[in-house]
Amino acid sequence: MAFNHLPAGAHDAFRPLSRTPVTHSVPMANTHGPGRPTADADSRPTPGTVLDRLSRGPFRSARITHTEHLPPREGRHAVWPDRIRTDVVAAIRAAGIDHPWEHQASVAEHALDGESVVVATGTASGKSLAYLAPVLSALADGAQAPNGRGATTLYLAPTKALAADQRRAVRDLAAPLGNAVRPAVYDGDTPVEEREWVRQYANHVLTNPDMLHRGILPAHPRWSSFLRALRYVVIDECHTYRGVFGSHVAQVLRRLRRLCARYGSHPVFLLASATAGEPAAAASRLTGVPVIEITDDASPRGEVVFALWEPPLLTELRGERGAPVRRTATAETADLLTDLVVQGVRTVAFVRSRRGAELISVITQERLAEVDRSLPRRVAAYRGGYLPEERRALERALHSGELLGLAATTALELGVDVSGLDAVLITGYPGTRASLWQQAGRAGRSGQGALAVLIARDDPLDTYLVHHPEALFRQPVEATVLDPDNPYVLAPHLCAAAEELPLTESDLDLFGPATEELLPQLEAAKLLRRRASGWHWTRRERASDLTDIRGGGGRPVQIVEASTGRLLGTVDESAAHTAVHEGAVHLHQGRTYLVRHLDLEGSAALVEAADPPFSTTARDTTSISVLETETEIPWGSARLCFGSVEVTNQVVSYLRRKLITGEVLGEAKLDLPPRTLRTRAVWWTVTEDQLDEARIDPEILGGALHAAEHASIGILPLFATCDRWDIGGVSVPLHPDTLLPTVFVYDGHPGGAGFAERAFHTARAWLTATRDAIAACECEAGCPSCIQSPKCGNGNDPLHKRGAVRLLTRLLSESPHPPPSTP
Repeated sequence: MAFNHLPAGAHDAFRPLSRTPVTHSVPMANTHGPGRPTADADSRPTPGTVLDRLSRGPFRSARITHTEHLPPREGRHAVWPDRIRTDVVAAIRAAGIDHPWEHQASVAEHALDGESVVVATGTASGKSLAYLAPVLSALADGAQAPNGRGATTLYLAPTKALAADQRRAVRDLAAPLGNAVRPAVYDGDTPVEEREWVRQYANHVLTNPDMLHRGILPAHPRWSSFLRALRYVVIDECHTYRGVFGSHVAQVLRRLRRLCARYGSHPVFLLASATAGEPAAAASRLTGVPVIEITDDASPRGEVVFALWEPPLLTELRGERGAPVRRTATAETADLLTDLVVQGVRTVAFVRSRRGAELISVITQERLAEVDRSLPRRVAAYRGGYLPEERRALERALHSGELLGLAATTALELGVDVSGLDAVLITGYPGTRASLWQQAGRAGRSGQGALAVLIARDDPLDTYLVHHPEALFRQPVEATVLDPDNPYVLAPHLCAAAEELPLTESDLDLFGPATEELLPQLEAAKLLRRRASGWHWTRRERASDLTDIRGGGGRPVQIVEASTGRLLGTVDESAAHTAVHEGAVHLHQGRTYLVRHLDLEGSAALVEAADPPFSTTARDTTSISVLETETEIPWGSARLCFGSVEVTNQVVSYLRRKLITGEVLGEAKLDLPPRTLRTRAVWWTVTEDQLDEARIDPEILGGALHAAEHASIGILPLFATCDRWDIGGVSVPLHPDTLLPTVFVYDGHPGGAGFAERAFHTARAWLTATRDAIAACECEAGCPSCIQSPKCGNGNDPLHKRGAVRLLTRLLSESPHPPPSTP
């Protein structure tokens, strides 16, 4: 998208409110040749100095709501366990690492003892080396085996890019060991002619959970020699396996363990995570085996300056129902990236969407051209959808210093080595503190100081965080939430396991307590048949095709270019009504399409290329009924409940909004059938007396409940590892099942994903933060920063900001303290 093609008004939204001249005289790093930095860290100004330059001017300085200074930390060395082979230790030393950090040596010790272990330490703390030392030692030992293959290891990464990056790291580190270590990537990009070699000869296979689910486990007889010798399974970035995706991966790992036992192996699991809450419990829930945690980070760290930045309100623009509009985080990020590049500060700007990454890159290049025509080529975008060779070229250019600025999606967040960065811009809270620190940790990876800036979006959670810095800097990282026992997740994996090997009574404990109840249902559905030897898969098609482990179940809807018949991609069946309805704007690899027809029976959406000056947002109506109340506690005369519900939802229309500003251009009706979802929810009720005490009369009751519902959905990701799009809500002045005013918040996935349960167990803190977020917003009657929701099916009407604050205050005055314990 070119800058001069932005819609009317967009230029104003991106124009800096204040332009402070910046100087070229003090670059962050000296260079020899075109953009190659020296190792002279003394030439770098401190992170505080860089931040001071960014905040100069009367408008800029007011946007910084908080600055956190994290002091440097000395490292603590140890020695490798003597059971690590001497040639492996020599190879590590040849890579420039004379001694391990204490946490690395501890991980290796547990691995050698046959104990599964998770290392949850900061970014750039050497987690990879912690598990690679015992892995390489086992592979080198196996090279002496008579059959020539010996021990094998399996590495799982959430993305292809990370697996490819780790293969290069393993190959380089193990080079002195010769042919003893034979790493190979096995994923959807692996050429067919290479796959047989990988199966037969590679002893360190790098893949992803998707390929394990669809490609390796169903073909286990061809992998028998590899599985028989499997010593270690490495699960990198394991904090990303959360919610429904994490629940699917948990069952894939149980299928892997089952097949390994069939071939006589019992691998040790080595997990690596960004700093996370309760890492051992989460890792055990993911793998199904006891896991020891290592969390004491002994690596050194340079000074980190972390700023919270809030864009200003734009008085000349008005949003939905006349609400004030805040300058976009995308616009602020483009401003800051421009100034940092002009200063010579090597920077990555993280943004959540592919379009956002491209947009920030283009606008930054346009602005840099006005300063120095040599600078635009030193800024680029990085996102999923690029070819592997394009991504590798960008990584090399950033690593070398040829690139000074990169606007990236989270495709760059997970472990890809881009050491040498000076600053990170985070465009909107990424959803969890784990991801926030993962992104911030991309700067300063060589031990030098680093600057991180979180730029708030127009969103209740972002607004809360920039005004409550203690929620980021004084709270532990949230625990990973997943629910492997969700029957909607478990059922297709039982079918896949039965196809791999008939299920027997001895498998019931492996797959969890819900298995015994599900098997008769799968028999009744004629998916499984019980025989003397166990339960067998009955169909000709592959059982692994029953589910997409990154989706929510159901047959994916194919997105097809109408003019050519080319398949562009797929969307989960559960999301099709909101994502690819007729008239929807669909993005694919940076290109824009309009949906012309959605065929629900054929599971296909026909699209055509277009360049509309707007985006689309679906509107829906929702009703909810209580199926079972599993637990409830009194909050004075109110009740806090958790249980199973049935949600009926119908998409009824969609809005067309101007790009960048979000201004509503119009609404179009849709004729789509209603859908039902059985899931889990948390809900709370209030009584007439409580409403009277909170001064909530019938005229404002609906608006107060609705506003509290919206804000609580926006704040929940602070307490559960979810996105606001993973959850939904309903508020009712008089609900037929409770006979009281009630607010529901539910998981947006069949059977639940664990988010609502987490909300129940953290309810007091969660709703306190919700109330504080609404009260702290500077708007008069409600805006997207506090109580308006971008996905509200009622057009954000009615809403009553002050009523919501009074209602939540009254409710919380009677809530139990301390809150119910976390499971």
